[in-house]
Amino acid sequence: MAKVLITARSMAANKQGIRILEAAGHEIVVAAAAKPLGEAEMLRVIVGMDAAIVGLDSVTAGVLAAGRPRLRIVARNGAGYSNVDVKAAGEMGVAVTLAPGANSISVAELVLGLMLSLARHIPEQDANIRRGAWNRPAGHELHGKTLGVIGTGQIGVEVIRRAHAFGMNVVAFDIQQRRDLCEHYQVNYVPVEEVFRSADFLSLHVPATPETNGMVNSRTLSLMKKTAVLINAARGELINELDLYEALKSGALAGFAADTLLEEPPPATHPLLSLPNVVLTPHCGAYTEEAVNRTSVMAAEEVVRVLSGQSPLYPAPGIRIPARASGER
Repeated sequence: MAKVLITARSMAANKQGIRILEAAGHEIVVAAAAKPLGEAEMLRVIVGMDAAIVGLDSVTAGVLAAGRPRLRIVARNGAGYSNVDVKAAGEMGVAVTLAPGANSISVAELVLGLMLSLARHIPEQDANIRRGAWNRPAGHELHGKTLGVIGTGQIGVEVIRRAHAFGMNVVAFDIQQRRDLCEHYQVNYVPVEEVFRSADFLSLHVPATPETNGMVNSRTLSLMKKTAVLINAARGELINELDLYEALKSGALAGFAADTLLEEPPPATHPLLSLPNVVLTPHCGAYTEEAVNRTSVMAAEEVVRVLSGQSPLYPAPGIRIPARASGER
């Protein structure tokens, strides 16, 4: 009987994913906490495990080494993998798998919700009514506005589809351009600086990498319209938050909405919390019943697949783990 560690909170509570693991005869060990586990905590719980299903918990080279030789797979309960040392995993023969596309619709719908929240001042007006006021600040339509999308992967595509239905024009940047988006949704691929310049609403959909970290900074913010709104439902590392704060406070940028920050949860003294033109959600983009079910099932199926000697269907980029006989360690 293999032991499967679950640190992802949504997976730990998902009956569909749990049933898949139990039906395969695996023992489940839950170590989910209120927030992602750090390296020290992961070092304590990974020992003796054959598999781990993780959320945003820290899976460093040290954690992977502590799990060896039994550990065979780390299944991310999501599509990103910046919290997992994929290079070290590959060198140690540990599979790292993802759940691509499982939460794309949920995240994309939240992005549109954040856009509308700022465009129509929804949080502000709700708060005013609760205080007994009846103020009606003028909002803006999305129709006819330009949406800039940086990263046209699965979530970016779902955002584009919905923006098209709202009658928005779309400019985008991605290293790999998709002709189908140009043909069906009239997406215009342009250099990344042009996306910053032309967007009325700018939405980020790229992973956190050495190339993308801090891509939103004083220089790129200075390219944006003063009336523009920035949306980040990707990773907090993409933004220099101090530069963003200065732009929002000075009026160089009209608004910011995000589902992710550098520090989660943010301290009460976080400067962005003091600004009225900021809307924040607690990294809940993928937290819908539908997305949780899809993601949990995909993660559980990958664990069962690898532990039974098969190759994973959704390995992280750069991970190529050959299939092994069931029970081989």
